[in-house]
Amino acid sequence: MTTKKTATKAKQPTSSAASDRKNADTKKSPAKPSATATKPTPVRSEAEIAEIRAALDERLQELRDEYQEAIVGISEMQKERLSDSAGDDQVDSGSKTVEREQEISLANSVRDRMIQVERALERLDDGDYGICERCGTAIPAARLAAFPSATLCVNCKQLEERR
Repeated sequence: MTTKKTATKAKQPTSSAASDRKNADTKKSPAKPSATATKPTPVRSEAEIAEIRAALDERLQELRDEYQEAIVGISEMQKERLSDSAGDDQVDSGSKTVEREQEISLANSVRDRMIQVERALERLDDGDYGICERCGTAIPAARLAAFPSATLCVNCKQLEERR
């Protein structure tokens, strides 16, 4: 029985080793933000919100029109390809395919921008417009003026683009 006690004591760290480990653990863990910390809420008047909403609505309508034009163009290309492909050689066929794929890519890009604007409108309704989704800081007014559907502050956007 005494052998077990000795073995157990040998496995337990000394008090100074335990305190060193405890200090090392506290040094490694970052300070946690306080529970009372809240997201900064940009103070906007009703007039500013209405102006932002009008600009976003206008941009959304422009994008919808552009998207509709792109879809019509793609449909016309598809009709031409199906009805007027007799006599096309491989180069003509390849050129038409590349052109159609480019139009589809542009339409997808417009659709993605539409989604961004719709999301900005939702954030405006929720009261989160102008707050960075990643770090929670206020997005500078100059950034929002240049890119109204921005969801990230400049620093977070730069970090995202580096990846």
